[in-house]
Amino acid sequence: MLFNSYEFIFLFLPVTAALYFLIGRRSQDLAALWLALASLFFYGYWNPAYLPLLLVSIAANFGVGRLIAASDAPAPRRALLIAGLVFDLTLLGYYKYAGFLVEAANDALGLALPVPEIYLPLGISFFTFTQIAFLVDVYQRKASEYRAVHYLLFVSFFPHLIAGPILHHKEIMPQFAQARTYRPSASNFAVGLSIFFIGLAKKTAIADGFSPFVAHVFEGARQGATPGFAEAWSGALAYTLQLYFDFSGYSDMAIGLARILGVKMPLNFLSPYKAADIVDFWRRWHMTLSRFLRDYLYIPLGGNRRGKPRRYLNLMITMALGGLWHGAGWTFAAWGTLHGFYLVANHAWRAAAGRLGLRARSTLWSRGLARLVTFLAVVVGWVVFRADTLASAIRVLVGMTGAAGLAARLTPVHWNELYPRLAVCLLIVWLAPNTQQIMARYTPSLPIDPALLRARVPGFVVRWRQSLPWAYASAAVACVGILWLGHVTEFLYFRF
Repeated sequence: MLFNSYEFIFLFLPVTAALYFLIGRRSQDLAALWLALASLFFYGYWNPAYLPLLLVSIAANFGVGRLIAASDAPAPRRALLIAGLVFDLTLLGYYKYAGFLVEAANDALGLALPVPEIYLPLGISFFTFTQIAFLVDVYQRKASEYRAVHYLLFVSFFPHLIAGPILHHKEIMPQFAQARTYRPSASNFAVGLSIFFIGLAKKTAIADGFSPFVAHVFEGARQGATPGFAEAWSGALAYTLQLYFDFSGYSDMAIGLARILGVKMPLNFLSPYKAADIVDFWRRWHMTLSRFLRDYLYIPLGGNRRGKPRRYLNLMITMALGGLWHGAGWTFAAWGTLHGFYLVANHAWRAAAGRLGLRARSTLWSRGLARLVTFLAVVVGWVVFRADTLASAIRVLVGMTGAAGLAARLTPVHWNELYPRLAVCLLIVWLAPNTQQIMARYTPSLPIDPALLRARVPGFVVRWRQSLPWAYASAAVACVGILWLGHVTEFLYFRF
């Protein structure tokens, strides 16, 4: 089931929330069970065949987690942790990478092995990484869970299940231990619904409108055509903004849904195109994935504790694997590796500038130039990310240099409809406050780096409040989001 569907908005959500709060009056445990069962229905609605896979994964990790928590001997605890991690990674590897690995072996060794056709279960990366984090946290005595129903709810909680964020047990489950979480709150409804409908409007009225232009350019490149300069840049920018508003919209909707139910989710997206460098970009884009890669991959590899060469190698390994996490393909590996180079160059520049005393005073122009350079680097990366093959990515990038000429080379489309859309959306991305800043009075998500939320916003700042004018504004945004629901489209991160 999709958040941007009539059956979710007008049936699943109101029924689930109403029964959750009604049952919560009598029993918190039964309310948690109801929410877990509703979440399983939400997941299975798309394809019931993969519901047993989710349940097996949850049961196995819960059992291993209990055994780790109950053991005091270091060797058995470590063995149990390794067994749990091997199980999770094997499950993820089979469903996500088996076909890719067979194809790679065929290409490299000249084999003709049959490539398995495996349908990727929705959300497998997110619920697997959530459970890997849980097992490691239990091993480190940072978390524990002995209640099967609550662990089921922790993993399957429907706002995050399909496309994140990646949750930590210690962030979410203490909230379900509080009686107030099970009580309906007019403030939570107002805040949660407003955030949800902002996200819905981003998805339906903005992100989905870029889809035909993106498909036009990248499909042409896949078929062997090199787009002209304007076409290539239009397609690259269209995808850059489509992905931004799609992921930003989903993140808002997830936070809003959880808030309706009295729960605060961790922030996963915070104006990444306002970043002044790539390090800052990864503090703002898919924030819980960045945290996971840092805590459970980069730091265990040695982090920055073994000298700069090893630090840079660790960054490259982390980002390459982070790219492959997004999808089983050479384009994803190349995208992750490219961002690894970006990060290495960024850290090396910071170190060199510090030694040479080159750090200039921050001005409006210097910040603007830094953001523009960072944005262009990200756009180049998104071309590789979106392309079906490395060859088609190169064609689009060549087109962006102007080497294929300035004139249009693909079948004409209504480009005049795209240019105003690009201009308006770029202004929104760079100058408008984000949802968290608009809703800042009500702390819509779990606390994060306060400096990011306090970052200066060029242009205007508005603050939502519980008042009649803002109620009308929220209702207008809701109408926009719902009226643009014409056809249901997946979120782009559903398949990652």
